[in-house]
Amino acid sequence: QVQLVESGGGLVEPGGSLRLSCTTSGQIFAIYAMHWYRQTPGTPRELVATLNSGEGTDYAGFVKDRFTVSRDNLRKNIVNLQMDSLKPEDTAVYYCNAELLSNGRRSEYWGQGTQVTVSS
Repeated sequence: QVQLVESGGGLVEPGGSLRLSCTTSGQIFAIYAMHWYRQTPGTPRELVATLNSGEGTDYAGFVKDRFTVSRDNLRKNIVNLQMDSLKPEDTAVYYCNAELLSNGRRSEYWGQGTQVTVSS
């Protein structure tokens, strides 16, 4: 069974940094793309960053030049989201999402989310 588990959320002051991690496990034959989304109460989830299978990256305009998505150098089943110069408006629950091939089927999986709070 495929699982995605996020970690690294917490409380940080404006201007600070956090690194989120998404660990994938289970019978995964291929990963087409990994995404980070975020959501605040009463709003739809919004796409923050994407890491595709060719290691290309894409970012939402509101995080460009502040956030970096990458795969862990040693543990290839972990994708990180480095968040710098955090702003109060970055406060949200952050979710990891994977488009992958498992048991012969291309499917989409979500993690449980991790809270990020930016406040002084």
